[in-house]
Amino acid sequence: MSDTTPQAASQVFGDRLTLAEAYHHSLATTAAERGFIGPKEVSRLWERHILNCAVISEAFDDNLKVADIGSGAGLPGIPLAIARPDLKITLIEPLLKRSTYLNEVVAELGLDNVTVVRGRAEDQPKASFDAVTSRAVAPLGKLAGWSLPLLQGGGAMIALKGESVAEELERDAKLIAKAGGKDPEILTVGTATLDQPTTLIRILRKKKGE
Repeated sequence: MSDTTPQAASQVFGDRLTLAEAYHHSLATTAAERGFIGPKEVSRLWERHILNCAVISEAFDDNLKVADIGSGAGLPGIPLAIARPDLKITLIEPLLKRSTYLNEVVAELGLDNVTVVRGRAEDQPKASFDAVTSRAVAPLGKLAGWSLPLLQGGGAMIALKGESVAEELERDAKLIAKAGGKDPEILTVGTATLDQPTTLIRILRKKKGE
């Protein structure tokens, strides 16, 4: 563990810490140089980005097929893939520059449980994932409209959200139901390792006949 790597990182990533450190280096250099990470964010990549995303692993069952929509520079999908090598993760990103970077970093880190797809979430095959995740992509109602159709019945949309998620849920309840969502639940993860835990919303995809 390097001097700049927080103790929480070794707790979260375990024997895959060196992969997380390599990803941190890539974000701080290549991704920042290409404008995917803001200059002010470089000094707080661990806490606000990598660890913040990796702890969502607490909300996923074993051996799932997971889509990360609007993956950008790989958040939350790459930290999740490092923390949970049992998950098969597809990073879905419409922009060429970002999807090019994702392919580069996945190859560099040797993440054989990650696939990169350049495209929009709404153009992907329906009902092809067990879980869909995302971070800072869209308001909840729109996000549900993109995420839920990608899920098999009984699958879960698990999205990182801010403290106003309860207000979003109340505002967009009809849109969520229209998209096939049910049983929304707000969760907090990372309480044992992070000073600022991560807020998630989990919404299940209705099964046929429900």
